[in-house]
Amino acid sequence: MSRRPYVRRISTTTWYLKKKRDLVHMIQELTSLFVGIYGILLLWGVKALSEGPEAYGAFLEALTGPLSLAFHWVAFPLVLYHAISWFNVTHKAMPIQRGEEFLPGKYIVGAHYVVWIGFSLVVLFVAGVF
Repeated sequence: MSRRPYVRRISTTTWYLKKKRDLVHMIQELTSLFVGIYGILLLWGVKALSEGPEAYGAFLEALTGPLSLAFHWVAFPLVLYHAISWFNVTHKAMPIQRGEEFLPGKYIVGAHYVVWIGFSLVVLFVAGVF
């Protein structure tokens, strides 16, 4: 037996570029940063709303700036990708068992999309779009 066994070197910075599955997972994890930043932005808006009309007006004015618009143009597709990628794995995280069989994943995923579309329509209706 050798006293110095072979140890395969693994790159600590580019390991996820070797397999497509790992790259897709890392992109999905990166999109969660934009979800978090957008959540903080919404909390900032609620805080401004609680401070009165002047503070909320200043918040809305800040949202019309070029930096904010650029952030929203970048964040929207990334948050959309994040939501879709998580909905597509819900059947693995939430398997539904009926008797000895499990409900097919397409029904679980489809139900999530239906609820998402339903909530989106309710929000658009409340916002006055319809």
